[in-house]
Amino acid sequence: MPTLHLLTRRAATAALAAVLFMPALASAAPAYAGPLFDAHLHYNVEAVDPHPIDDVLGRMQRSGVRAVIANSRPNDGTKALAAAREATKKAGVTVVPFVRLYRNRADYTGWPTDPSIVDMVLRELAAGTAAGPYRGLGEFHLYDSKNADGPTARRLMQLAQERDLVVLAHVDDVAVEKLFAHAPKARMIWAHTGIGGVPIERVRALLDKHPTLYGELSYRPGLTVDDGKLSAAWKALLSEKPERFFVGSDTWTNGRWPEYENLMREARAWLGGLPPAAARRIAWENGAAMFGLTSP
Repeated sequence: MPTLHLLTRRAATAALAAVLFMPALASAAPAYAGPLFDAHLHYNVEAVDPHPIDDVLGRMQRSGVRAVIANSRPNDGTKALAAAREATKKAGVTVVPFVRLYRNRADYTGWPTDPSIVDMVLRELAAGTAAGPYRGLGEFHLYDSKNADGPTARRLMQLAQERDLVVLAHVDDVAVEKLFAHAPKARMIWAHTGIGGVPIERVRALLDKHPTLYGELSYRPGLTVDDGKLSAAWKALLSEKPERFFVGSDTWTNGRWPEYENLMREARAWLGGLPPAAARRIAWENGAAMFGLTSP
């Protein structure tokens, strides 16, 4: 049995540790606790068997995600989510469907010059989904920015502008400029706010130049530092322009689904480092305003 002397020393040590730890607790910003709009979610064909609809909706519900931009390869996954109306209602999740340009993996690289993609998109838009009309196009990839000038890329940007469809584009900063040259008034959500870590000053310049450009923040290099807090540079930009950003999960591979709830917890943690009004805008209000959703 410990002696009284040892017990006293242990109590003193514990008290000192508590005092030393109190400032850290006091300075830690609480995580954002409101609803989330996931602006970059995939329900691809390979996810359907291991993660049926009840599974993915359960993950959204437990994460406080109340709406998602859904897109899939092929578009069957999006249509299945949209058709599960009782399940989505029970989970409290609104599905905002986008037409993806990919029927298969070959389309990832071939779509910018493939006229059959335009035909497929037009068919999908005409048919719509059980949740209503499609609201956007994408996510699509441009691995070489020169492909932004391909005939299909040009036509689809013009189509998006004509029909007030939002574009979800996984592209570099050069391609952003090229795509807007085809359709200056189109609304574009920039997946990851730039591939390869586009410098933050370049991001700011593009946001200033293109008022209908928005940044989605999954996988964004430099967004947070090692402890999961916002970096100083990104905290400044998000506080300055909170109306221009979204959170996202990017469930592009099956390995992202078991991590979904953790991804949303991480987003809530860094959102907590922003002024509350800015956090609400990025987390929910921007998506709700863009697609006419009511607050939960």
